[in-house]
Amino acid sequence: GSCSTSGLLFRLALSCLVDADHSDTATHYRNESHFDAPSLVPDARLRRLDSYVEGLGVGLTDERTEIRRRIYAACREADMNYGMYACDSPVGTGKTTAVMAHLLSAACKKNLRRVFVVLPYTNIIDQSVDRYRKSLTLPGEVPEAVVAAHHHKADFADDAARLLTFQWRAPIVVVTAVRFFETLADNQPAALRKLHSLPGSAIFIDESHAALPWDLWPQAWKWLKELESVWGCHIVLGSGSLYRFWEIPSFSDPPEIIPNMLPPELEKVAASYEEKRVEYKTKEEPMCVDELVEWVWSFPGPRLLIVNTVYSAAVLAEALKEKFGGDKVEHLSSALCPADVSVTLKKVKSRLKDETACDWCLVATSCVEAGVDLSFRTGMRERASLVSWLQSAGRTNREGKWSSAEIWDFQLVEEGLIRSNPGLEHSGEVLGYLIAEGEIGPEYATKAMAKELTLKDIRNKIDKIMKAEERMKFPEVAKEFCVISSDTVIAVVDDELASRLEDGEIVDPNELQLSSVSIRRHFMTEYALAKIENSGLSRFRSYPEVFRWTLGYDKFIGYMKGVMDSYKHQTVGFIT
Repeated sequence: GSCSTSGLLFRLALSCLVDADHSDTATHYRNESHFDAPSLVPDARLRRLDSYVEGLGVGLTDERTEIRRRIYAACREADMNYGMYACDSPVGTGKTTAVMAHLLSAACKKNLRRVFVVLPYTNIIDQSVDRYRKSLTLPGEVPEAVVAAHHHKADFADDAARLLTFQWRAPIVVVTAVRFFETLADNQPAALRKLHSLPGSAIFIDESHAALPWDLWPQAWKWLKELESVWGCHIVLGSGSLYRFWEIPSFSDPPEIIPNMLPPELEKVAASYEEKRVEYKTKEEPMCVDELVEWVWSFPGPRLLIVNTVYSAAVLAEALKEKFGGDKVEHLSSALCPADVSVTLKKVKSRLKDETACDWCLVATSCVEAGVDLSFRTGMRERASLVSWLQSAGRTNREGKWSSAEIWDFQLVEEGLIRSNPGLEHSGEVLGYLIAEGEIGPEYATKAMAKELTLKDIRNKIDKIMKAEERMKFPEVAKEFCVISSDTVIAVVDDELASRLEDGEIVDPNELQLSSVSIRRHFMTEYALAKIENSGLSRFRSYPEVFRWTLGYDKFIGYMKGVMDSYKHQTVGFIT
């Protein structure tokens, strides 16, 4: 429809009102000082970024560095005549900095006021924020005020740096896809308060294939198109394995063509480098745990093993540990609280640097599949979607230092706690079909998506959201446009923190986040979660319920320690 009657227009108007109102009140009652964020000054930041990137490549002459240089230059100098671009430069080609150079150039030419980088997962955000703070902060500036990281579940803090974050007032805002798109869909003043910061911005939606569930894309696509055509935004969709969903009729009616940021010839060079870097292989027969344990160790290490559920990851990590010893296995999944994840990630990174000791394995869930800067000798990925497999390949021989490396597709036999992930049934089926046809590679991603769409019927849900938006039924849009549909609760795994909460202390949301895990609500009784009643947080309006994790927890497999122990009790009877 025309802009005059768009839902987004009403939300933006409400946003301006609410923010003015909130800010006045806050200044009046709580002395929330009105302080100004640094401005974008894109030309100065672009020069700063240029010298940072130049520094990275000093003295290196290998093929990969050369490709990175060319991609950086191409993105920086790319044509700016359109408002929307696709960038599918492959994994490990320096996309983080190259696209930023493009966005800053666009900001210079189009006089934009902010840059948004939208990433699919929290774990990637910290890595990118780090890089951006290093490469974009000008002398005398506070890095946290220049690049804000917005990924907390709880919106209830209000000291200075956090204000810039929660209100999207910093010149560069790095935000999770969940946060970004749910804000576009929201109907609550507290969340909408920041929305008016968006018009006139450069927006990079990275790893766009993972940003949203498919049924939400058609409406999100309409919003993005409107931000571009009406609100002066410059938008880049990026991914090392891009679904061009805008070319599929059921998503975008009519299908559209979006210009590519990279010249075709450079895309070819990058793609052929990709083909040399990694080789795709399939293990036909599904394996049980014992077989898999043997199979994994038959490959040169360091090895990366990615499976489809937290259960499988924990079971396999324990089995490998039992067989080869604890020092040979690392484990990463959402069963660990963020504090333990970052400790493990650091350890994994330092182990990967040590080229003398390669005989070990990282067992993980898809949380390491995208955007994490890790590179293994051999990769193994439990069958999921084509794009998952391509993404995992990006964690294998990432720098191309081995002449070739293998990334394997395999399947597990369901037994005990090894369970299949029902959400992946269709995509696994499609991948099986593509393997049989020999159609493996980024160029088949859109075809795979179209094929999956014929298997799962999401038309209903798509229409529901779009009709609600057309009819301006804002609460309904907010309810239906839910990025993470699994209803989860926060469970604190740190006893000391849980006790402080029980004593009614107000805990910094960051600290709470670091020491908690998300548990699906329907597991609350099975996992014996204990609600923390008198938490200091209950004074805040939108505070989340907080629970205490009461079963076992360890720093290796996280809360799965408790789940596995109680599973053993149920199956074996009590072990004394």
